[in-house]
Amino acid sequence: MKKGQLSLYACIAAAIAALPVTAFAQAVTADDAALAGLNTAEAPRVTQTVNNNAVSPIQNTHLSVVNAMTAQGEVADSTTLNHMQLVLRPSERRRVALETLIAAQHDPLSPFFHHWLTPRQYGKYFGALDTDVAASVAWLKANGFTVNGVYANNTQIDFSGTAAQVKRAFHTQLNHYTDFNLENHIANAGDISVPAALQAVVAGVAGLNDFHPKAMRLPTKVAQFDPATQRFKIQSQTTPTHAATAAKRAVTPDAIPFSNGARGLVPYDLAKMYGADTLHAQGITGKNVTIAVVESASMVPTDWTNFVGQFSLGSYGGSFSQIQPQAAGFTNCVDPTIAHPGQDDGETLLDAEWSTALAPGAHIVVASCDDSNSNNFFGGVTTAATNLVNGNNRPNIISASYGFGETDVDAASKVAIDQLWAQADAEGISVFVSTGDSGSNPSFNAGSVFNLPINGEGISANALATSPNVTAVGGTDTADVLDGTSSKYFDTKLNSAYGSVLSYIPEIPWNQSCANPVAAQANGFSSALDFCKAILAQDPNGLTLTSESGSGGPSSVDRKPFWQRLVRGAANDNSRDLPDVSLFAGSFGGNTWVIVCNASFPCNPGFTGSISISGGTSLASPMFAGIQALVDQGLSRHGQIENQGNAAPTLYALAAGEYGLPFGFAPSSLDACNSDHGAKGSNHCVFHNITRGGISTQCIQQLPDVVTPDCYFYATVTDYELDVEGTLVPAGSIQLGLTSTSTSRYTPAYQAQRGWSFAAGLGSVNAGNLLTAWKSFNRPWW
Repeated sequence: MKKGQLSLYACIAAAIAALPVTAFAQAVTADDAALAGLNTAEAPRVTQTVNNNAVSPIQNTHLSVVNAMTAQGEVADSTTLNHMQLVLRPSERRRVALETLIAAQHDPLSPFFHHWLTPRQYGKYFGALDTDVAASVAWLKANGFTVNGVYANNTQIDFSGTAAQVKRAFHTQLNHYTDFNLENHIANAGDISVPAALQAVVAGVAGLNDFHPKAMRLPTKVAQFDPATQRFKIQSQTTPTHAATAAKRAVTPDAIPFSNGARGLVPYDLAKMYGADTLHAQGITGKNVTIAVVESASMVPTDWTNFVGQFSLGSYGGSFSQIQPQAAGFTNCVDPTIAHPGQDDGETLLDAEWSTALAPGAHIVVASCDDSNSNNFFGGVTTAATNLVNGNNRPNIISASYGFGETDVDAASKVAIDQLWAQADAEGISVFVSTGDSGSNPSFNAGSVFNLPINGEGISANALATSPNVTAVGGTDTADVLDGTSSKYFDTKLNSAYGSVLSYIPEIPWNQSCANPVAAQANGFSSALDFCKAILAQDPNGLTLTSESGSGGPSSVDRKPFWQRLVRGAANDNSRDLPDVSLFAGSFGGNTWVIVCNASFPCNPGFTGSISISGGTSLASPMFAGIQALVDQGLSRHGQIENQGNAAPTLYALAAGEYGLPFGFAPSSLDACNSDHGAKGSNHCVFHNITRGGISTQCIQQLPDVVTPDCYFYATVTDYELDVEGTLVPAGSIQLGLTSTSTSRYTPAYQAQRGWSFAAGLGSVNAGNLLTAWKSFNRPWW
């Protein structure tokens, strides 16, 4: 047993010992025999008559971002809001008991190890009491709402009603707003209030606004294969969000776009790079493991069939299905294809195809729910996930490639998200979530540039990923292009599977901006600041400004879990920090992408005709879900169960064994596992420690809006995406600290380092070595 494993066991034991002894102290019914000793009995918290005239406000239950917007009028009283969620919070005792149980479920030395719950058990032991739920349901009905159903978790009540009923019951006005992207939304103007008798139980309402999480995906580009160069010439890209942006940006928003064509990676390439190919050769392909990708849109099923056929994955026996998961007893998930038959969504097919790429024998389930039917912050993605976690046919793994910054989320919705992922973990479901595509604030993904501050904060983290019960996946880039070593890692000709990767390739954090220090050095500059200044001197209109980069940063809501403190490099803070791990997502200069097969541009033998290429941390998350499926099947081969719950605690324990603890001497493996060594140096390592580069990107300030925080200004650009000629816009790079001036010291947010970092987490993995180490961790007595 390695030191890191011993450390995790010791930390778990200490955490459990510090919690109330009553957390494990009660005999349970026969059907819950596995939970013998668990005691979460408590008295009802709704003990007074519910009086609509005696109300109490619930803080932060409206989106603070709407405070900076101009309301476009009140929502008509007759407007229907379907499938809002009354979010119920557990008592402090039950919250602590759940944390204790989940820690024990991940401790191989605990009698609770891998004793996963059912949704009914979760609701019974960790949700609200039935009497408290009944009181909440009765109050909703008394106010005229239709109660559609109560989830098995006893933490959410699905209900529908009108804007007038919402105003009367929750004492808040719903307004129309136009956001900074010129999109129309509905949101409550102020915090809600509920009867004082319910305040101890009700956390708020998810569904009073329709600001939905966004896909963490690069805009898909269309390319044509050139057999002579074995590369892809980019022909066009999807329409940018703003018409004004499309007109202004006649060039690709990269500091130095590569002009000799782009590489299009295929399943063979990334399976080879991350060591999954060795497992495939042993028959470990994800067989009998189900990966659910949760989506707000659907795809054409034959896209997946085309992908599997084009890249010779059919012999592995994987399968595909597309469903609209429903909660027990009521329907709140509508097929997104109803409004657009044959709809082909780029995010959905990227998730489905590239989880298959790493786990070609797994069963892939696209679980998609339409946003418009949910009419709340959850939207289709989290409705789908909630229904899966509370259903009878739960997947082994969930991948979610959506989100935005925590400051874009009201408190009630954040509670619901975190409770959802905690329930999934307690049930043994491994959840992977993309961290984002715009550096230290994921709210600016899909090609925009960090500018308008949210709630006065610049640096933020993905609200869907900061739960301590998920594994957050960031993005990397292959370092070979900037290092000039491509011939060492890529063949000059594509093989029969259309692949060219020869081995593991050194990685750096994915960062397409001039603030990328590896790119700066490769172009002869001593610093990223000098590189950016030189670029902008040749680009007076800021056409190359971009915030596209893998995301990382600290949570402003969730506390740091004990297992994240174990490893060298861990931030000395009390926040849940992102990412946990990283995989390939994109490249500097748009040099490298992955190929996707869609209905508009299907993949053909020899790549005749145009094809689509894509990327983003939306790619990294489903790929890691695929790696987890390989681990699950491999463990099953050795008599262990397939469901492993949240992967992060085990990943950090294994990383502590390779990188060392936050204190004391560093083991020799810290340097041996450096990604820069490539395949030869790190072939025995679980992790590839990414130590060069960073995710600080570019930012602008468009006055008269408030000052953009965390932006180190060093230049101005003219007419940046504006209709007013001659307008000067300050431009800079993201830094740590709130000082917005070029006279202070620039500290970029964030840089890679030895051990864990905000730029790349623990780094990437070798799937074969990960499985070997995981088996040992689960059986420490071997």
